[in-house]
Amino acid sequence: MNLYSKLFILALAFYTNASAQSLKIIPLDSGKPTTFRGLSVVNQKIVWASGSNGWIAKTIDGEHFDWQQIKGFEKIDFRSIKAFSSKEAMIVGIGSPAYILKTIDGGISWVKVYENSHPSIFLDGIEFLNKNVGIVYGDPINGLMTILKTTDGGENWENISEKTNIKLSEGEASFAASGTGIRAFKSKLYIISGGTKSRLFISEDGGSTFKTENIPILQGQSTQGAFSIDVNKKGVYIVGGDYTKPNLRDKNYAFLNTKTHQWETAEVPPLGHRSCIVSIHHGLLITVGDNGTDYSIDNGRKWKKMVDSSYYVCRRGGNCVYFVGSKGKIAKLEIAD
Repeated sequence: MNLYSKLFILALAFYTNASAQSLKIIPLDSGKPTTFRGLSVVNQKIVWASGSNGWIAKTIDGEHFDWQQIKGFEKIDFRSIKAFSSKEAMIVGIGSPAYILKTIDGGISWVKVYENSHPSIFLDGIEFLNKNVGIVYGDPINGLMTILKTTDGGENWENISEKTNIKLSEGEASFAASGTGIRAFKSKLYIISGGTKSRLFISEDGGSTFKTENIPILQGQSTQGAFSIDVNKKGVYIVGGDYTKPNLRDKNYAFLNTKTHQWETAEVPPLGHRSCIVSIHHGLLITVGDNGTDYSIDNGRKWKKMVDSSYYVCRRGGNCVYFVGSKGKIAKLEIAD
């Protein structure tokens, strides 16, 4: 073993020990009558959250949140949100009727840019490939995954479900547990499904066409499957399980390796059903669920419990990871570079 290899191993060991000891989640706010399942982190200071009963929360200093219950939408569950700045954001109400609302003045006013009253409409998440091109996806109608697309920054949305033609199996749909069943990385768009069948859909042309991968994760029943996805240059990270069995650790994590193009599973899996996953750096991953929050420092091979506190969503901005959950709970974790 040469000197450089020894130095690398020592540095990795130092980082591993430091990470395991310094992952402390700090509560920031709680108490509002809402369950947050939407979270968008613009940077380490600007964060938006959306939830049930029409509630929105926003911070511009990474510490103090302003709260708002949107008038006229007090009964809507906004489970997904995409923010671009402290002024501009879009929120998705799951349905029916399903809504997409947009603000360009920091939430002072909201404009309805999409509405769908189809009895089967259920929107699961929103993501943007760039400032102009965005996709909202949802559960199937007439056997086809719902796909909405904008090319003008969310001012107008077109239902392209029939053009995209993603045929789902009987009982296959998606989960809106954290709004993170859809992710964009570089020029690619990734969407996951769950239920009787759990698959990964990848588009390289802005959501017009998709190729498909079967996910080696728990599936076969309506309560099972992939719940969240994150992507970086190493590959695709997926968590899930069975939301009716929060302590079940069977097949609740999968990783698609970019180099090998092979699926990998955990040697020591997360400690139960998980609704969201976020990749940090140097192999550090964090995942959240009903029975607690876990972390891995080896790219998902082995997972350990971080805290018993439960959250539904976690997202990264700069050197911070933010968490949201039930009863308006908001928290933050600061991570050293």
